Amino acid sequence: MVEVNDMYYAWSPNEEIAESGECGGAVTSILKFMLEEGIVDAVLAVKKGADLYDAVPTLITDPEKIIESAGSLHCGTLNMAKTVEKYLKGGKDIKLAVTTKPCDAMTLVELMKRDKVDADNVIMVGVNCGGTLPPVQAREMIEKFYDLDPDSVVKEEIAKGNLIIETADEEKEISIDELEDQGFGRRTNCRRCENNIPKMSDLALGNWGVIGPLAGKATFIEVFSDKGAEILDKAISAGALNVQAPIPKGIEIRATIDKAMVRLANKWQSKDFLEDGGEIMTTLMKYRNELDKCIKCFGCRESCPICYCAECTLESNGPEWLPKGELPPSPMFHMERLIHMVDSCTNCGQCEEVCPAEIPLAKIWHEINSQLQETYGYNRGMDEQKPPLSYYTMPGK
Repeated sequence: MVEVNDMYYAWSPNEEIAESGECGGAVTSILKFMLEEGIVDAVLAVKKGADLYDAVPTLITDPEKIIESAGSLHCGTLNMAKTVEKYLKGGKDIKLAVTTKPCDAMTLVELMKRDKVDADNVIMVGVNCGGTLPPVQAREMIEKFYDLDPDSVVKEEIAKGNLIIETADEEKEISIDELEDQGFGRRTNCRRCENNIPKMSDLALGNWGVIGPLAGKATFIEVFSDKGAEILDKAISAGALNVQAPIPKGIEIRATIDKAMVRLANKWQSKDFLEDGGEIMTTLMKYRNELDKCIKCFGCRESCPICYCAECTLESNGPEWLPKGELPPSPMFHMERLIHMVDSCTNCGQCEEVCPAEIPLAKIWHEINSQLQETYGYNRGMDEQKPPLSYYTMPGK
């Protein structure tokens, strides 16, 4: 009987899935099993679009098509929570399994607190994440540092502190630290992220800690909820997944890798955040020069998974809520956004990616969110505790 906190090495008994999937295809097998058994109506996952640099969210209802989502895409910079809340009505009309990086899962947890996502209808199949790569910059990096044609790449992988790029003919690897010191590598928000194992998901899967004969052939699974335990138990009992107990040394190695990634994140936070940020509003005002670049396109609001109001208060009198000619706008827009979402900001980086003015929005909100954590002891996306600033009850709830 599978229980919360149990750990396993797991791999698919299906040869095609084991070959196509990452590290034995455990994720793909679990998703396929849930569709076949009617545990979920659909799976929301990511599949390759035009190439490896194009990650596309896809809703799958046919178990035989789940293999299309097999494998990892490190240039997939999506936040799946936005898709669930905005386009799938928060799972209120459909039972969903969603593949989630830590920031996806944390955002879903925050949206569940706001009754925007149905916690009973959503199963989070978490995947470890050491960071994602900005697609356009990744192509440039592969040409410049790896001396390879980006279109010839068949696989990319982050392992043991290196970014490994593989073509049909060769494999090259370079230290992530070396790449990032020169302005390439992972997205800036990912560098600062302390959450690498999605402990807020129902299940967390990844290759860290798999050693011995199954290294590269199996996935490490940890169970984090009763829901996850029940699903995994059913999958194992039905023969949809092969499992064995993890090697104790492998458990230690997994924990060591996680701690190393946290130390690296702390290093980047120390480098990126202001040395004397002060109070929250003081910190915001110290970024005034950056915020004054804002052209009021509302791209950050549209991309933010925590912004979900049907009618934005900033547009209640029309899109030109500021006096004519007042461009760049005062920081009022960003102050309003701060009040609405900053305590639940999961550092997913969506806002910064779409900003045409190249304002380091993710860094600003992450820094302020860190101050809120220190002040209120609130760790967003990790438990059922309500956000200290922006939580409110919807009318009729």
